[in-house]
Amino acid sequence: MNTSSPLLAFVGGGNMASAILGGLIRAGHPPEQLLVIEPWEAQRERLRSEFGLEALPAADARLAQAHTVVWAVKPQSFAEAAAPCAGRVAHALHLSVMAGIRSDAIARATGSQRIVRAMPNTPALIGQGIAGLYARPEVRPAERERVAALLAPTGAVLWVAQESDLDAVTALSGSGPAYVFYFVEAMMAAAERMGLSAEQGRQLALATFGGATELARRSPDSPATLRERVTSKGGTTYAALCALEAAGVGTAFVEALLAAQRRARELGDEFGR
Repeated sequence: MNTSSPLLAFVGGGNMASAILGGLIRAGHPPEQLLVIEPWEAQRERLRSEFGLEALPAADARLAQAHTVVWAVKPQSFAEAAAPCAGRVAHALHLSVMAGIRSDAIARATGSQRIVRAMPNTPALIGQGIAGLYARPEVRPAERERVAALLAPTGAVLWVAQESDLDAVTALSGSGPAYVFYFVEAMMAAAERMGLSAEQGRQLALATFGGATELARRSPDSPATLRERVTSKGGTTYAALCALEAAGVGTAFVEALLAAQRRARELGDEFGR
């Protein structure tokens, strides 16, 4: 490793860090300018075999050369992970992809006010994610651009004005892939009851979700308008939607997202103050 080059440092080398690291390396970022701190040997070996990166088991003096530090540890591990980094990273820009750890807690642990919090989601692993971003006022415009470029290989980004908005982002897109998988599971179960195989149901469900999402993305019309175009009164879609409305699915789904938002706020209170 070139010890004189400015480094991009990652504290934590798990799935989300790997998604960002893989994108950076594929885009031509020099591996020798990437520093990863990962205490688990199995994870360090995976980073070595997949990306040719030599990860450190613990922070050392090289961390002081980092211009940007990406925090990618589990929220409950943040305090332990941050302790050996204190005093070495106050000069750096900090990007957190940790759920629940608020920027005030990161500022206290690092000595830096230049903090961006991100709430990504798991499709980032295939470059199809979306991350909600919040920047503290001390973050400069050029640093916001740096963060957006850093996350570009994982998918889209959406900036929010208030840190508390990240709780809503968590509920909508952070947890969102699970909702899609839940409905795919239900469609697979319905396929079997209707005489198809679960695998046929899976193929039909995934193609339908993917195609409908792309149609909604490309169309200038609202999702409500697109839904109405598929729904002929007295037809099959109408029957299905009437059954969903009778069961209160729409209302229950909104309540589910509000429950996720409340839980995100609670996790922030528990881990992130």
